[in-house]
Amino acid sequence: MSVEGKAETMITNQGEYAKFESGLIKGHAADVEQNFRIVDALYYEAVELGIYPLKNPLEGLNAALTIAKVVNSVPGTPRQNRP
Repeated sequence: MSVEGKAETMITNQGEYAKFESGLIKGHAADVEQNFRIVDALYYEAVELGIYPLKNPLEGLNAALTIAKVVNSVPGTPRQNRP
């Protein structure tokens, strides 16, 4: 929604939110076991929904390769953070 051409945002003070989010992340150590349980649950849900395994694993590969080629062809793109 917008009011007189101005977009409304749910976060009114982005700096305070960034500080809160940073503190929240620093205050909680990663729980590897919980992360694996979440991944397992997501996997089983995907199997139950019939989404996984894929009927055609190569479907969409051409689109992904085309996007990668376009992104990688942009001149002056910093490569230091790329794998």
